[in-house]
Amino acid sequence: MATLHVLFACILALLICSAAAAESYNKKNQVPAVFVFGDSLVDTGNNNYVHTIAKGNFPPYGRDFAGGRATGRFSNAKGVADYIAQVLGVKQLLPPYLDPSLDLQELLTGVCFASAGSGYDPRTPQKMNAIPMMTQLNMFKEYIKRINASVGPERTQEIISQSAYIIFMGSNDLTNTYPTVDYRYTEESYTDLMISLALDFHKKLYEAGARRIGLVELPPTGCAPAIRSSQGGPRRECSESLNRRIRLFNSKLSLMVDQMNQELPGTKAVKFELYNHFVSLAENPAPYGIEEVKRGCCGTGNIESGVLCVVPGTCAAADKYLFFDSFHPTELAARILTYQTLSPPDLSKLF
Repeated sequence: MATLHVLFACILALLICSAAAAESYNKKNQVPAVFVFGDSLVDTGNNNYVHTIAKGNFPPYGRDFAGGRATGRFSNAKGVADYIAQVLGVKQLLPPYLDPSLDLQELLTGVCFASAGSGYDPRTPQKMNAIPMMTQLNMFKEYIKRINASVGPERTQEIISQSAYIIFMGSNDLTNTYPTVDYRYTEESYTDLMISLALDFHKKLYEAGARRIGLVELPPTGCAPAIRSSQGGPRRECSESLNRRIRLFNSKLSLMVDQMNQELPGTKAVKFELYNHFVSLAENPAPYGIEEVKRGCCGTGNIESGVLCVVPGTCAAADKYLFFDSFHPTELAARILTYQTLSPPDLSKLF
């Protein structure tokens, strides 16, 4: 037991050093703002203002957030998007763009456009009435007009051209939509479709002024508790078929990033590796104090997510879990994975 405590202390020290290194790095490579597009893994509350069941603005979500507030993040406290803003040295929390209470300073330092249930495939957000990717892009264009009216075109152009844009999207397409259209597509052709739609989105984002564009790999969603329960058999194994599709998409994402850098002048596009970091954490969680990787903290931990998380009962200590609900990581897991994924060597490619 003493050895384990020492090991945990060492890992914690490494995490602190890693965070300090990232923050020190970003003081030298400061971006004025950060903008995040995507789905529930990075939605900080936009769906609070959308007529959808894909919400996280009720207990037990947010139970460990300041004041115990359920903010719309699918987490017990902070989420991935918040740690993206923190790693980039911008601010501690990334607010949702649709929050009507945002002041000018919050707007100037960046916002989140992500929506739980969204995807590259236009059919995906229809299932949950989520905000489609192109609508998220239109929200960004509206944002540009708002700040232009407040601070003028010169400062607006500076913010837009020098800020960081992080996109975290695709899990819902491969998890929810592909199984309903697999009679029309092979895994190869469907991931080609996703890449085509993604490239179109990123070209339009570039046309709107974005230059520093980071694309985060998809995690092994086939190992999420809900997928283990529905597809993993009696032993609740990971879904290899889903993870295979995700790896295929991730490999094509690398080629797309290369294409963006070649075809879009002035672009600094980077693919951030997440898949292997997630696998490593799930296979070796003990050094981080995590004890449970197959069940979520909410309810039974097997299937509960979103509205199902109102089922009475959550775990005593969320930090001992990889997942808070049956799809989304706890705050601790989000922090660990974000700092590992957005490491200084990879971040340097944005500058």
